[in-house]
Amino acid sequence: MTLPWLQSLRVWGEDSIASSDAPVFPKRFGVLFMACGVNPDHWWAKASGQTPNEPGPNEHAMELGKSLAPLEPIKGKLNVINGLFNKNATGVGIHPGQTGNILSGASLKKGAELSGGTSVDQLLANRIGSDTIQSSLVLGCEQPVTGYHETNFSMAYSSHISWQNATSPVPMEVYPALAFDSLFENRGARRNQSVLDRVGEHATDLRRQASLDDRRKLDEFLSSVREVEHGIEQQRKAQEKAKARLDGNPQTLASMPRPDNGLPEDIRDHMRLMCDIVALAFQTDKTRIATLLLCRDISGLFYPFLDARNAHHSASHNDRSDEFERISTYYCSQFAYLASKLDAMQEGDGTVLDHSCILFINNMWSGSSHNSQKVPLLTAGGLNGELKTGRVLDYEHRPDGERKLCSMYLSLMHRMGVAADKFGDADSPLLDL
Repeated sequence: MTLPWLQSLRVWGEDSIASSDAPVFPKRFGVLFMACGVNPDHWWAKASGQTPNEPGPNEHAMELGKSLAPLEPIKGKLNVINGLFNKNATGVGIHPGQTGNILSGASLKKGAELSGGTSVDQLLANRIGSDTIQSSLVLGCEQPVTGYHETNFSMAYSSHISWQNATSPVPMEVYPALAFDSLFENRGARRNQSVLDRVGEHATDLRRQASLDDRRKLDEFLSSVREVEHGIEQQRKAQEKAKARLDGNPQTLASMPRPDNGLPEDIRDHMRLMCDIVALAFQTDKTRIATLLLCRDISGLFYPFLDARNAHHSASHNDRSDEFERISTYYCSQFAYLASKLDAMQEGDGTVLDHSCILFINNMWSGSSHNSQKVPLLTAGGLNGELKTGRVLDYEHRPDGERKLCSMYLSLMHRMGVAADKFGDADSPLLDL
């Protein structure tokens, strides 16, 4: 079981963590993805006294539109970026062609043969992933689909944002229990036994050696693990009930509604568990790269808790409705939940969020018009001071060459310590970032 950084304890291979006047904390990169656009009337940010999306960077007090309101508590560590676009996702047809290259900027190929590009998360994983036990964590809250869209693009492009090369998406884990097991190396007959029960004696011994502040941090971390374990245990019980109901039922397990296929019945539980797992992975330095597909493109998710009658994709076709505004705000709240969780994890004089950059990105601006001439984009976290925050950045009225999504990826790669002359369709970093 990997632990968070504890200041008072010696590190294997080092004389003492205190031997460094300024300990260098790992930089992490994460992506949360939502599909089919947002409510464009309520997705905005501005400086006080300024009109929404006024050109140029602005670092004054930030006002957030209704859909971004969940981010109010962390807006000082937030950047709201407007006007960036993915050139190869425009003019190619709707949905899959706007999604499969959202993290690569590559030109996608139609037909039976997949052809795109390596996504930015996997390029980072290839360069810095060897520093951690897992090179990256690729999670999802909705199962991939197969087949072809009417545009003749494979639905694989709609189902995956993380690509290990031009022809292969990274296998995406959608089962919280299995994602959790991968963090703590749960195997065999012991996988259903609490991880904390197995390391209890070691944890007690460690507390004796740690300072008071580190004991608090250790207790907070162990409590976080216990919360995730409890959530997963509830899903395991539901899974057992589902299997019992199958006796004498000709249906297969996979064809039955949640949780009969092993996934949480409530999408809110599913998303929170996946966010918790990303947070634990970053806190313990199990990996520094993570993507979470909250919903796939052309999503069929329903949101009865939002008083939404339509499925996600159908609701997006009326994207200025109150219904889709509630959906947009809900997804923003998931980003706020993860960012706030990381910001509550102390690491030296800062937090895990201070040493990370997490993105929230969508494949299009408007679901009703399938408009991808710009994409909704948020960043949270300062990457160890490498990224200024608390800003509204607008690129919409700049020349196309200055508003490339891949230019932002290139900038973040440089700040993560990865040297590259170009990425996707960009050969220069994003100005003002």
